[in-house]
Amino acid sequence: MRAAFAALGTPSLLLDSVRLDRNIERLRSHLECLRVPLRPHVKTSKCIEVVRRAIAGQPGGITASTLGEASWFFEHGIADILYAVGIVPQRLPAAAALIARGCRLKLILDAPETARMVAEAGIRLSVRFPVLLELDSDGQRAGLEPRSAALVECARIISDNTGSELAGVLTHAGASYDCGSVGEIRALAAKEQAAAADSAVLLREAGFPCPVVSVGSTPTATVANDMSGVTEVRAGVYMFNDLVMAALGVCAVDDIALSVLTTVIGHQRRKGWILVDAGWMALSRDRGPASLSLNQGYGVVCDAKNGTPVGELIVVAVNQEHGVIASRDGQFADIGSIEVGTRLRILPIHACATAGMHDSYSVLNAEGEIVGTWTRMRGWQA
Repeated sequence: MRAAFAALGTPSLLLDSVRLDRNIERLRSHLECLRVPLRPHVKTSKCIEVVRRAIAGQPGGITASTLGEASWFFEHGIADILYAVGIVPQRLPAAAALIARGCRLKLILDAPETARMVAEAGIRLSVRFPVLLELDSDGQRAGLEPRSAALVECARIISDNTGSELAGVLTHAGASYDCGSVGEIRALAAKEQAAAADSAVLLREAGFPCPVVSVGSTPTATVANDMSGVTEVRAGVYMFNDLVMAALGVCAVDDIALSVLTTVIGHQRRKGWILVDAGWMALSRDRGPASLSLNQGYGVVCDAKNGTPVGELIVVAVNQEHGVIASRDGQFADIGSIEVGTRLRILPIHACATAGMHDSYSVLNAEGEIVGTWTRMRGWQA
């Protein structure tokens, strides 16, 4: 490794560019076989260099989870943006301002009263808000009942007003993170696809346009085998992957592109503990979905040079700036060769949460050399 890597301070967020590109290509190729384009979600990466890789060969649009993301990526040259969090009155002026600047921003909502609010605000703000109706395809979170009268009512409110226009339907199979097998995920992907496609047919038969039929989560996008009637797929964590994705069976551990570089700062030899300078401020406190039998603590410990796991070592506890490494099986860890000053990598449980603790990525090439520093945007506001 070059001296630049040896001099890198810890904790630092590392991004393996080879694994990143491999992950992006894998999902791109899978969706090409299903004849459906990808609208990458930027909430995991929050980085223009990563997202440019993800949208290469795609129509060019992205999915954002905050208006801050939408504004930041628009300023970096991406104009087709879906803001995929239910809209509220306070955010409509900022959304209107983005549209007025040339951003092709689409909003989502899931209630007639919200549809009226958006339509009225569009008139007041002299803008026509494109709106997707969110569907609840798995009982996990927000959304209208698929194929329902309320769905048609919302479509009518949006279409009957000059302040809004119907852009389509959207759903997210968030329950995929709680599945116990790839087969369960694939069944949920079929349910997700059917809910969106059938709802689009219902709207069209009622006389409403429905150009966008949007589905997606990384697990369902990765294993789905039918995207009939779907016009786009949204996914984000697939670019990096993490230990949750590996536990679900949608990637292997060596597909995880993200890690945290840390330094050994001490030991508790009588307990078999190794102390490092990566606590929850560097790793997050995310342990993954409670439904998963995920015995990975707060991350898997890897060799600093090549990123391969070191025995059965995991991070078993975190304080603000301290991490405690021990053996996964509770056995006394052999820490004799892992001296103070040794550098290690920690693979994340949840890439979104771990990346969110950092301002930038230190980017590695195939030889493990630092070849760049890529900035991450942070914050919620436009």
